[in-house]
Amino acid sequence: MKRTLAHFKMHKTAMLAAIALPALLAVGAASAKTLVYCSEGSPENFSPSINTTGTSFDVTEQIYDNLVNFERGGTKVIPGLAEKWSISKDGTEYIFNLRKGVKWQSNKNFTPTRDFNADDALFMFERQWKENDPYFKVTSSNHSYFGDMGMPSLLKSVDKIDEYTIKVTLNAPEAPFLANLAMQFAGVQSKEYAIAMLKAGTPEKIDQDPLGTGPFQLVQYQKDAIIRFKAFPQYWAGKAKIDDLIFAITPDASVRWAKLQKGECHVLPYPNPADLDAMRKDSNVTVLEQPGLNIGYLAYNTTKKPFDDVRVRKALNMAMDKKAIVSAVYLSTGVAATNPIPPTQWSYNKAIKDDAYNPAEAKKLLAAAGYPDGFTTDLWAMPVQRPYNPNAKRIAELMQADLAKIGVKAEIKSFEWGEYRKRMQNGEHQMGMMGWTGDNGDPDNFLNTLLGCASAKSNGSNVAKFCYKPFDDLVLKAKQVTNPAERTKLYEKAQVVFKEQAPWFTIAHAVQIAPVRKEVVDFKLSPFSKHTFYGVDIKK
Repeated sequence: MKRTLAHFKMHKTAMLAAIALPALLAVGAASAKTLVYCSEGSPENFSPSINTTGTSFDVTEQIYDNLVNFERGGTKVIPGLAEKWSISKDGTEYIFNLRKGVKWQSNKNFTPTRDFNADDALFMFERQWKENDPYFKVTSSNHSYFGDMGMPSLLKSVDKIDEYTIKVTLNAPEAPFLANLAMQFAGVQSKEYAIAMLKAGTPEKIDQDPLGTGPFQLVQYQKDAIIRFKAFPQYWAGKAKIDDLIFAITPDASVRWAKLQKGECHVLPYPNPADLDAMRKDSNVTVLEQPGLNIGYLAYNTTKKPFDDVRVRKALNMAMDKKAIVSAVYLSTGVAATNPIPPTQWSYNKAIKDDAYNPAEAKKLLAAAGYPDGFTTDLWAMPVQRPYNPNAKRIAELMQADLAKIGVKAEIKSFEWGEYRKRMQNGEHQMGMMGWTGDNGDPDNFLNTLLGCASAKSNGSNVAKFCYKPFDDLVLKAKQVTNPAERTKLYEKAQVVFKEQAPWFTIAHAVQIAPVRKEVVDFKLSPFSKHTFYGVDIKK
């Protein structure tokens, strides 16, 4: 990708931030506990309802709270802004009893006059659900998570019973509903702040200058350089153990590692696999690792020729040497993927066999589909490291070389990360790399969110634009079943259909790895690859 003037400005900004950061730490160390996280990129914005990338979620995770949360480092749903809840026998009615005395943060635009209440909880739903809500189109009208999971058709009503009680009524039972509400898209924003900014003619400020009820509040944001937070002293669960939290935005994995070695940052996401041996030998570093709840894949745009033909998709799956790709790029940090869900996810179908690497058979299939001499296509590669893909550009080059052997000429393309994701969701690609880290520990979060018809039609996360009724019927039925054994059978069948239809070339499941400095206390890996700093301490 060509280096533009904007690129050099970004590089200059990042360099200045890198120079300033050690001095900032030296000043802060004398008076407060400061933790520096070497983030891999900039957030798209500070709206929890619009973003779908882990980079943005890492930021909103610090600022906002949900009605329900996941326990730190686990998948169990625990109370959040709702201190308790009840569910009707038929599974369609939820009563949430909200906490009293929960304080809002303030910023230069706004000072709250009241505590969190039911109006804020309703605003979280209605901003994403009601097209006539004045905030539905603010920043973006593409509330893709909300839409991908079928929330618009699932919700029948959301009602305020009193100041601290809301009732959510569903059109049908939804097994993962509570877990879904613990996901980032359901972070609660202030309705009072929203109304004030609307009256001021600057509604977008609630997503640019955020305030929440979470453990940290935003102090400064310099795009592609730094994000500074301070602990919110009135946080309802108790003030954070660290006083200042800094995101030092550092896209290059090698530079992140150098900063960790020097003590310029304390936690490092997405390390370069080639650096792991050195990290494990460094006496100042602890390398945390656990199996990742993720999938990296190449999506075929099933609405565009020639990928509307399953024979073409199958042919390409057989033409690419998956084992060689995983060995060369992931090294010891990934396992070749067969299914669209990871082996650690319940309902994983162990009986399914992967497409064999067989270029000769691939050529026969292409000929049968009407492409004896191959064809020309694009191959989109992500510009950033993700939990499921350490080096998309290198993988694209290996794929390109394999496909050339069967006559398929693939042109590698890429864009800035936010633009890349937007264009993929719009379906502008023919083939494109993407991936997913589970958000709630439920198979629905993969199979329906990434491959369901609702997500394909709404510019959502189904970037293969795969809408196949036999598959969709299975995953939609599984959502409404509460018996885990019955749900498992439905999801196992859905994985068989997926493999037959081949909307993706499944690449790998990556091991989740986080090198941290020894002075960091109680940082926990999340199964959802979130980086949560509430509860973390640092030795001074």
